[in-house]
Amino acid sequence: MIANKELVFSKDLANKKVHVVREFDAPVEQVWKAWTESEILDQWWAPRPWKTETKSMDFREGGRWLYSMVGPEGERHYCLADYQKIVPNKSYTYIDAFCDENGNKGEDFPNMHWLVEFKATGQGTTVAIEISFSSEDSFQKIIEMGFEQGFTMALGNLDEVLAK
Repeated sequence: MIANKELVFSKDLANKKVHVVREFDAPVEQVWKAWTESEILDQWWAPRPWKTETKSMDFREGGRWLYSMVGPEGERHYCLADYQKIVPNKSYTYIDAFCDENGNKGEDFPNMHWLVEFKATGQGTTVAIEISFSSEDSFQKIIEMGFEQGFTMALGNLDEVLAK
C-alpha cells in the first residue's frame, strides 16, 4: 500500500496561473527520470482508466514529446510538449498543447506554459509546478475539463511507479 502524499493545488485566477506542489519518496534523479523519459511517463501520466502512449519524444531544448491519452473505449486525444529550457535534475519548461496525431496544434484548446522544478528534501523530492495561461478563458476551460482531478490521480500513479 502506498500512501499518497499531500498535494497542494492552488488556482490564481488573477494571474492566470495554477501552482502544484507534491512530494515523492524517491531521490531527485529517480523522480527526474520519471518526468523526462517516455517509458516511465507512459506508466503514470494519464489518470486511470486512461493511459498514455508516446508517439515520439526528444527531451532536449527545442525538442518535443508527442503523445496520446487513450481512453477505455480506445478514444485518443493527442498532446504535445515543446521543451524550452532544461536544467538537468533541477527544472525544465515547456509549452503544452492539444494537437492532432501529427503534432499540429489545435485551435480549440489553450496552450499552457509549464515550469517544473525538482528539489531534494530529507526524505525524497519535492516537485513544484507552475502552469501559466494566456487568458482567463483558457485558465477556466482547463479547470472545467477536470484538470485538477486528473492531474492529482496521475501524480498518485507516479507514487506507485516510483515504489517499484
